Amino acid sequence: MGLTNTQYNRIMRDYQNQQIKDQRELAARTEEVYSRYPELSELDARIASASTACARRLLLDDSASLEELRSEIARYSAQKAAILREGGFPADYLEPKYRCADCKDTGYIDGKRCHCFDQAAIDLLYTQSNLREILNEENFSRFSLEYYSAENIDPLTGLSSLQTATRAFTECKRFAQDFDRKFENIFLYGDTGLGKTFLAHCIAKELLESAHSVVYFSSFGLFELFADSAFRRKEETGQTIREEHIFDCDLLIIDDLGTEYVNGFVCSELFHVLNERILHKRSTLISTNLPLETFAQTYSERIFSRISSNYIMLRMTGDDIRLKKKFSF
Repeated sequence: MGLTNTQYNRIMRDYQNQQIKDQRELAARTEEVYSRYPELSELDARIASASTACARRLLLDDSASLEELRSEIARYSAQKAAILREGGFPADYLEPKYRCADCKDTGYIDGKRCHCFDQAAIDLLYTQSNLREILNEENFSRFSLEYYSAENIDPLTGLSSLQTATRAFTECKRFAQDFDRKFENIFLYGDTGLGKTFLAHCIAKELLESAHSVVYFSSFGLFELFADSAFRRKEETGQTIREEHIFDCDLLIIDDLGTEYVNGFVCSELFHVLNERILHKRSTLISTNLPLETFAQTYSERIFSRISSNYIMLRMTGDDIRLKKKFSF
């Protein structure tokens, strides 16, 4: 991922601060336990001494002594775990607690950037911290079907609002669960205020929590970025760096497609993004308020054909939920 030196240093400072925080929290837990159970300090000292001896035996290829020392360490560790359990502490209470257990809050695994570093870069470049705050409220556990009526029947499909919402919710949840096993894309369409953006946020929440990279854009923001990149010098915008993530992230969300001004440039860029992500099996989620016929007329049959043949099409119907919430008593 392309980052300037300033951006890279900013991310690495965050990792350094997190490592300091990890160490302070471990020191506080250790002090707490040692004050109550001084024998734990002695056990830790014995484990450290035996571990050092193990390293020496390993260099000397002394397998018999090595096995004996390992048994000794296991015995001390079992005693330590028993004392912690008796005191009501988890067995791993004196182990470091990392924000990212994979890289141990270093940002790197075997010399390569960790998935958490990639997401940190995306968050920095796209200022997605606001999105993370929204996801605390808009996630699968908070999605409610009570706003969808079983009496409101869609003349196009013969299904009720409740049925279409239930299907959309089920498919979106399955999409997130199967994300690593199956390449899929989602196209959510229907009138405004039916929960399409909410469902997009639900998926984003699940994938971010399972260490996937997610880039979220309103349609206006996405094409504004491409226009800046195309019509200004790279040195002035730095947008080329950001474009990498649009093509490479695990999930790209394009929200409210159809609210931007559509011209030949927009259609060309949209086709390029969708086509490249399909070719490289990178998932995309699109939401739009446009009916399918209008969408095809607006963006061309070529784009619509690419979407209809590669996306799960989820239609949502009903009354504007935001209005229902506003005027409910």
